[in-house]
Amino acid sequence: MNNPIQTIDGSNTLYSTKYNQHFHDLKTGAIKESLNKHVIPALTLKKDLKKLKILDICFGIGYNTFSTIYYILENNLNINLEIYSPELDEELVRSLDKFDFPKEFEKIKHIIDSIAKTFSYEDANIKIEVFIGDARKYIRTLNNIDIVYQDAFSSDVNKELWSVEYFQDIFKLCKNGAVMTTYSISTNVRLSMYEAGFYIYEINPSGNRKQTIALKNKKDIEAKYIDMELKKSRNKEAKAFYD
Repeated sequence: MNNPIQTIDGSNTLYSTKYNQHFHDLKTGAIKESLNKHVIPALTLKKDLKKLKILDICFGIGYNTFSTIYYILENNLNINLEIYSPELDEELVRSLDKFDFPKEFEKIKHIIDSIAKTFSYEDANIKIEVFIGDARKYIRTLNNIDIVYQDAFSSDVNKELWSVEYFQDIFKLCKNGAVMTTYSISTNVRLSMYEAGFYIYEINPSGNRKQTIALKNKKDIEAKYIDMELKKSRNKEAKAFYD
């Protein structure tokens, strides 16, 4: 495992030598990024549900999964949680029991240790499954997902997890009303989601960085609706990604 790199909020991240990108934005912070870009927007939209099935693409260091559990526990939310997450790097997951996570995760250290050892965790309220292998194959085994954290490395280096065909498989496994969160605001990425059937929205949770929310069903939410047909007519050069 590479040496931890401290982000601006004090939490640590890593640098991927395979994709030549950091796992998190250093100027946002690892835990802050997970909470603001994924957990809080998604759980706010699903606040009426008492049971959530989440697909976390990809597991990486586990911040999105662990931040979800932290947020639920910290806010005393009565939610039964299932999280499913693919990850290619087995060695990385096995090393997480030794990773220097922020103090916010101290209460869930037993969960982190279990995932590092068995790639899974389960108690009365939480079930986590980390699948070591190809995300494209794994997602075809899932169904009835409420929330998708679309947090793969960027489309510049990992296009197979941003294509229309990929998002079509995501669309199929989602329940009606499902929400997908992502840091990407790329028109090409949004077109890929749109061509797969999703409705595209934009939010600005941190006040300085926009991000994308995609819904399986069109709905009035506290977000800016993006008319992708209008985008296509105004930007003839923008194209969705295909396999």
